[in-house]
Amino acid sequence: MNLEEIRDYALSLPQTEESLPFGPDNLVFKVNNKMFLLLSLDEIPVRFNVKCDPDRAIELREEFPGSVLPGYHMNKKHWNTIVVNGQLTFATLKGMISDSYTLVLKK
Repeated sequence: MNLEEIRDYALSLPQTEESLPFGPDNLVFKVNNKMFLLLSLDEIPVRFNVKCDPDRAIELREEFPGSVLPGYHMNKKHWNTIVVNGQLTFATLKGMISDSYTLVLKK
């Protein structure tokens, strides 16, 4: 999954808005004016932050230690940083984005 695929998928989710509130290097995707995805535009490999259920966040970090990290510059209990390094499938990455979207949408 590359930057464009992540962006396209995020924008395909209903009511999603895209902005650059933190400068030109980070795309923010929001639903109901709340962030569910922060996508770094200058990281190689690609990295993004997603919201996650706290218990599930720990499970994912343990299962994928090189690809799922505590959220960089975020509340580490509720956010994970995902490194797109080939360890996670396209479906898994989409699922993480969808889960984040759903968590934020419910609030």
